[in-house]
Amino acid sequence: MSVKTRYQAKVSGLWTRRHTISLIGDDGPEHQGVLTVERRRGMVHQGTYRPEKGEVLFFRRDPGLLRSQFSLWTDGREWLGSSLRWSAFSRRVELSTGSKPLRLLPIEGFKMGWSMYAPKSGEVARFAYSPLSRTATLDVYRRLDFPLLLFGYFLGSQIYMESLLPGPEPAKVKAAAAATAV
Repeated sequence: MSVKTRYQAKVSGLWTRRHTISLIGDDGPEHQGVLTVERRRGMVHQGTYRPEKGEVLFFRRDPGLLRSQFSLWTDGREWLGSSLRWSAFSRRVELSTGSKPLRLLPIEGFKMGWSMYAPKSGEVARFAYSPLSRTATLDVYRRLDFPLLLFGYFLGSQIYMESLLPGPEPAKVKAAAAATAV
């Protein structure tokens, strides 16, 4: 599958992490903005993405006991999406965006990262982590709004260690989604 757009995220900080997002193009990396992740009482409470130009995005923890239960908002208070992970034992995160559902699943094989799937078109994006260098590569394969890409990365960056065990093959995910859609 060919990559349409590639981004790179460089992580700095330990408790309050800053993810510097850059677009990787022919002319080299172009700075896009900074995602700051804030913690309260040990767990991630919220995140804020401040772009070079454009709208500020807020990732807020929704009330509840489930993990990966966040919502995505603009600074104009427009809801763009929410996420839900039904079980602490499941490595599947469901994203509701209003227009189409998406899901995060671990990358197939023994690699650290997450893949974002759409029900009909299959793999839309992939977030591959390199923990020793504290960087991640965000590959976009199909049309996807940047805020949703960032939302998937935000969720995956919190649980990237859980992706070490192999995930399902992309063809099997697409076939399962097609079977449940019927």
